[in-house]
Amino acid sequence: MAQAVRFDRYGDVDVLNVVEVPDPVPGSGQVAVDVVAAGINPGEAKIRSGALHEVFPAAFPSGEGSDFAGRIAVVGAGVSGLAAGDEVVGFTNERASHATRVVVGADQVTPKPAGLSWDVAGSLFVAGTTAFAAVRAVAAKEGDTVAVSAAAGGVGSIAVQLLRARGATVIGIAGAGNQDWLRARGVVPVEHGDGLADRIRAAAPGGVDAFLDFHGSGYVDLALALGVRPERVDTVVDVAAVQQYGVKAEGNGAADTIDVVAELAELAAAGTLDIPIAATYPLAQVREAYREIERGHTRGKIVLHP
Repeated sequence: MAQAVRFDRYGDVDVLNVVEVPDPVPGSGQVAVDVVAAGINPGEAKIRSGALHEVFPAAFPSGEGSDFAGRIAVVGAGVSGLAAGDEVVGFTNERASHATRVVVGADQVTPKPAGLSWDVAGSLFVAGTTAFAAVRAVAAKEGDTVAVSAAAGGVGSIAVQLLRARGATVIGIAGAGNQDWLRARGVVPVEHGDGLADRIRAAAPGGVDAFLDFHGSGYVDLALALGVRPERVDTVVDVAAVQQYGVKAEGNGAADTIDVVAELAELAAAGTLDIPIAATYPLAQVREAYREIERGHTRGKIVLHP
């Protein structure tokens, strides 16, 4: 028997339970992976609470989780190039990675680079592909100045590094406790709060060319007030602003391919991309893990260890 996180109604973390389920069996073209590490994401908490019911409705009982890294346990018929024991990074679109074993298509896994930690490998997919898509959406290039809200969060911490790799000057909006981390990665830190627009203007006297919003709560309005053109603003949070101003809303769904995951994994393994791991929890403590991420002040990723 395997173990998996399940919830049978919308609610707070108390609806989450770890239950025994039959070992999932791969079909043709699929592999079963024993999960070593699985990242959690703020969007999963919103799905569980019912806040995203109109967009991502849950069918009960529902599982959780998209990101994972682990070892292939069983290879289904018709799969070549993969074998039991192979270490892989992957993703599932079935809300199923918060479990001891997950079944996915063979085209949803890629070899885990030898130098990549399990925790980083297991938390790359959602945050990494979201950051990748957002950076691409605003066509960031060398010489640009790009402001990023929630710059030290799970997505923002990756995006600022991808922007720096493209040669952009990055203004990282974050709390006081994250300033040193951002500065160490070549980012110009700016503390959020009253007077933010003036602090950004002081940090970017030549103006801001593009803006990535990973927080919401008026940051799109701020970007436009700073003179950023709508086509160079990307938000993964503020749906209303997308409808009102025509800014972009490219995130995970715009870059959710195994090729992007493989590229991010290689960058992380080479040390070009630092994925901070805020905390790890055993699967049995999934409620505690979500309590922490829902406080909204996590630097980097929280990871489950099934």
